[in-house]
Amino acid sequence: MSRKHLSNVLIFAVLILSLVSGVALRPTAAAPDQSQPASAFDSDVARAWFALQLELVTHTWGFSPPVAARAFGYTGVALYEAVVPGMPGYRSLAGQLNELAALPAIEADAEYHWPAAANAALAAITRLLFPTTHAANQGAIENLYAQYADQYQAGTDAATFERSAAYGEAVAQAVFEWSMSDGGHEGFRRNFPLDYQPPAADGLWTPTARAKGNPQSAMQPYWGENRPFVLTSGAECAPPPAVEYSLDNGSAFYAEAQEVYDIVQHITPEQLEIARFWADDPFRTSTPAGHWIAILTQVLEREGASLDVAAEGYARLGIAVADSFTTCWNAKFVYNLVRPVTYIQAAIDPNWAPVLVTPPFPEYPSGHSVVSGASAYVLTSLFGEDYALTDRTHDRWGLAPRSFDSFSEAAEEAALSRIYGGIHYRAAVEHGLEQGQCVAERVLSLQFRADS
Repeated sequence: MSRKHLSNVLIFAVLILSLVSGVALRPTAAAPDQSQPASAFDSDVARAWFALQLELVTHTWGFSPPVAARAFGYTGVALYEAVVPGMPGYRSLAGQLNELAALPAIEADAEYHWPAAANAALAAITRLLFPTTHAANQGAIENLYAQYADQYQAGTDAATFERSAAYGEAVAQAVFEWSMSDGGHEGFRRNFPLDYQPPAADGLWTPTARAKGNPQSAMQPYWGENRPFVLTSGAECAPPPAVEYSLDNGSAFYAEAQEVYDIVQHITPEQLEIARFWADDPFRTSTPAGHWIAILTQVLEREGASLDVAAEGYARLGIAVADSFTTCWNAKFVYNLVRPVTYIQAAIDPNWAPVLVTPPFPEYPSGHSVVSGASAYVLTSLFGEDYALTDRTHDRWGLAPRSFDSFSEAAEEAALSRIYGGIHYRAAVEHGLEQGQCVAERVLSLQFRADS
């Protein structure tokens, strides 16, 4: 496939995603006067850029779940910081997020067009976070930027547009430079570092997935050492110890494995549908963090949310999913717990196989559960406890949408899906949800409002 053809395929995929999420890639309404605050503008540009990032995560080599979550975190911060001067009553996150110093300031008494600033910031941070030597990536990014830039140039004077775009780019550059010191900036190149040797002992994780016929190395074993956004370290929000390992058929650990075995052996059509809906496999989908970004995008479209609401939402959720994977991965490689497939084949049934492919890293806690618990808690704080939603994230893949009475209900189903899939024990999902809530509470302690 030629680079040109690949670029067209990706751009077409973005257009399809826009139909699913309600993102309009080419706004038609005239922009309000540039002197108005961010709340006077719609959130189309923010939703479109995050929709594109979901595609880039899916189609760009190396964007494993932790790496993808990190990208969403920095993108959310860049968006928020690019428009927060146009959000009366709100304040910058500089000085609140770990090692984030003062960011570029706007010119006093000058006019800004906040969607233009957002478009420039999102384009710049996306270029920086994703390898733009790939023709498909580069074409999609530049096309999306031009679509919105043309609209905004037609709706404001040249000086205001240039000033706004320059400010957005400067903010994105500063955020990217901050990202370079977090320890994860080359994560997509080091998903499976060959220098890591997992500890060997009874009950500890051993590789299960296969790569070219050989056991696959551990994915991102050092990710938990990276600098988080708001947590003090990857060790904060750690879950309680896992259930004590034992091969005794009367032990609590054996009972947990037996539950997974029995569910998979007698899985119902509904459980199978749930397992597949929340699988969110890397390199095939936009990962678990991307699934929750897609949910937020759908909610923003449904609510007709303004640019300021989107900026805060993507910043809070992006930080939450990023820190969820840091603390989760820290715990995974502290406990190094054996996966169900390894234990069940050794202790219960040598011919047993899970529904889903077992990921190449330790079992405890469940990453899906941590990120879902954090995301649901953040989204509940923004939209309410009883916010009913229908999740159409996977419409384009032929998976039927699923409806929920609340974000927490969706998170609980996402967590249970990992048991149904045969890749996690119950303690991993229950404690994972709790760990995610701890992350969310730290995110919600950030002072977005100046008077908070």
